Amino acid sequence: MPRRKRNAGSSSDGTEDSDFSTDLEHTDSSESDGTSRRSARVTRSSARLSQSSQDSSPVRNLQSFGPEEPAYSTRRVTRSQQQPNPVTPKKYPLRQTRSSGSETEQVVDFSDRGHLTGKHERHFSISGCPLYHNLSADECKAPTERQLRYKEKVAELRKKRNSGLSKEQKEKYMEHRQTYGNTREPLLENLTSEYDLDLFRRAQARASEDLEKLRLQGQITEGSNMIKTIAFGRYELDTWYHSPYPEEYARLGRLYMCEFCLKYMKSQTILRRHMAKCVWKHPPGDEIYRKGPISVFEVDGKKNKIYCQNLCLLAKLFLDHKTLYYDVEPFLFYVMTEADNTGCHLIGYFSKEKNSFLNYNVSCILTMPQYMRQGYGKMLIDFSYLLSKVEEKVGSPERPLSDLGLISYRSYWKEVLLRYLHNFQGKEISIKEISQETAVNPVDIVSTLQALQMLKYWKGKHLVLKRQDLIDEWIAKEAKRSNSNKTMDPSCLKWTPPKGT
Repeated sequence: MPRRKRNAGSSSDGTEDSDFSTDLEHTDSSESDGTSRRSARVTRSSARLSQSSQDSSPVRNLQSFGPEEPAYSTRRVTRSQQQPNPVTPKKYPLRQTRSSGSETEQVVDFSDRGHLTGKHERHFSISGCPLYHNLSADECKAPTERQLRYKEKVAELRKKRNSGLSKEQKEKYMEHRQTYGNTREPLLENLTSEYDLDLFRRAQARASEDLEKLRLQGQITEGSNMIKTIAFGRYELDTWYHSPYPEEYARLGRLYMCEFCLKYMKSQTILRRHMAKCVWKHPPGDEIYRKGPISVFEVDGKKNKIYCQNLCLLAKLFLDHKTLYYDVEPFLFYVMTEADNTGCHLIGYFSKEKNSFLNYNVSCILTMPQYMRQGYGKMLIDFSYLLSKVEEKVGSPERPLSDLGLISYRSYWKEVLLRYLHNFQGKEISIKEISQETAVNPVDIVSTLQALQMLKYWKGKHLVLKRQDLIDEWIAKEAKRSNSNKTMDPSCLKWTPPKGT
């Protein structure tokens, strides 16, 4: 069946009726409402064509075709025949402030073609508009002559790099490293091009200059704490004191730490990669105590040197009088943790010498800031005296104590004495008996009794006053405490004193 030819006609607005033209559908005038309605379906392509076809010669000359020439020859207009559409300019409001202080808006028309970087076809803000910067889109794409000359110059400079180090140079580098170690920068000559080495030197000088400016402004002083915060597990902790971390880490304002192995890192990305590979979920060493989620691990500084050094560096961020950092081999560390489904989280720790001539049962003690004022500090102190009882020794903390440590110990000694006096039924009491039963040093007992005004000297004898008001006050506080589980249970301790202590 032959295909019926379709003749082109003129529409009401003088444009041709084509596949890209406007379709007008007329409705019947005899509708129930008595009014005529017209619905127009305009596609995006037909709207563009209708505008461009008004100036197009094939459409204008439709009326000049004679009967011998088929009018359908110009029925379909291809994309190549279409005129380019006029670009609708984008309008950016620019605020201008008059001398009187009022603001006015000046609308500037720019095309959205091109980008200042030359990497994109369009821009969406005035900062990326080439016209605003008095450039064209093509100029932004093509590098300037100055940029090309600089690129060629850098390429020539980098070609001058030596292919490798000679044997004499390698020996010189090794000798320099063995002589100075980490106290001096390694030799950098012939490792890269002179151009790159010069860039590195200038960057070093600029960084040093910035640090000097901060020191002159008083923001940084020698020996000050440059590490302001640490990311530790799910906590972000503000530091209190300076800690002697390596210089490349100490000058950072923020450190990232693994809460299980205590390794310190420079960025969140390094920490995330480390956590994906770290197999530690609890401190190294032996678990000697467990009651519920609370556990205590005994870590030998000689066997786990790196962990104990990292623990000491971490503790120095929150302790003022701590002086031990790297010589950890003569010490034992008792680390208290709280367990959940992700691992054992560090609560605090205390360290003690393996062989103490003065019977110190604590050398350094710390409760992490996120666990302070929750009773964990007294638990650590109580655990240290529990170990002294097992060893059948009288213990005392090493001096000087930090401010928070002194407050905690005085509170603990007061609680121990009031409990002992509350349960004591005799008429005569001895400091020596109290010391043997509680493992508290007699000097600490006497100082606590004096602070409580319970020690008096009368007729050549020292008398211990049993102040019932203080005992009643302590009983009332014990009844109100909700953290009744924050006590150490001697039956949960599985430990024998190390040999040689």
